[in-house]
Amino acid sequence: MADLSLAEREHVDAPSVHLAPRPTKGRKGRAGLGRWILRLVALFYLMALLIIPVAMIFWRTFENGIGPVWEALTDEDVVHAIKVTVVVAGVAVVFNTIFGVIASFLLARHEFRGKFIIDKLIDLPLAVSPVIVGLSLILAYGKNAPIGGFLDDIGYQIIFAQPGMVLATCFVSLPLVVRELVPVLEEIGTEQEQAAATLGASPFQIFRRITLPAIRWGLAYGVILTLARSLGEYGGVAVVSGKVVGETQTLTLYVEEAYGNFHRVGAYSAAFLLAFLAVAALVIMQVFRPKEES
Repeated sequence: MADLSLAEREHVDAPSVHLAPRPTKGRKGRAGLGRWILRLVALFYLMALLIIPVAMIFWRTFENGIGPVWEALTDEDVVHAIKVTVVVAGVAVVFNTIFGVIASFLLARHEFRGKFIIDKLIDLPLAVSPVIVGLSLILAYGKNAPIGGFLDDIGYQIIFAQPGMVLATCFVSLPLVVRELVPVLEEIGTEQEQAAATLGASPFQIFRRITLPAIRWGLAYGVILTLARSLGEYGGVAVVSGKVVGETQTLTLYVEEAYGNFHRVGAYSAAFLLAFLAVAALVIMQVFRPKEES
């Protein structure tokens, strides 16, 4: 090595670099074909389960024009079912939003014994059939149950009344706000909140000026999902409501009753209204979200 020049020694000591072979046109072609196959499979699956059935509802609803649809939606029973649906879904959304915010902060900001159990209990409504939920509510709050009997004696009927319908709806839509907020709270961290606290901000001021603006879209999406789930709930509500026309009948229960009685226009119109409300809420949020963020 002593007889080698400086340039030769640097050339000998330099590590060898192996360049990766460039992908050939054949590999690019197979990768592109694979992506197209995946897209077609996903599109076909969505069409079979979502697009075609919903499109059929829209087509069946308006195949004879708008007149029969308007007449069906202004029927006395349908109007009452709409009012009951709005009340039940609205109360459920308020309760689950308040609970969702509190539970999200508890899970994302604190470590405590039993956290795993609470976290899994929140996901329980996703695994339990709504029909089982309705039956369990009857066993817990029916007239023959200790709690339900006591409430009935003092004039508060739970089962076969709107309070029981609210409980069933709250149960099935319980995890949606929590599961939207927890990842957002974990991502934003606590640095800004701690800085505000050191500057003398109260907990309410910290939440209103720092935390709420950071989680607003996660909260909004959770609320919309909760609203859509509450509007479309059938199984649990069907068990605890009694399906009394003009009293405890929601729009979903009306759809089943009208279709079973061969009142197809009424069933299609009510189903269209439910689908339209859910889709409209999602579209409105997506339209206004980029403007707000920009």
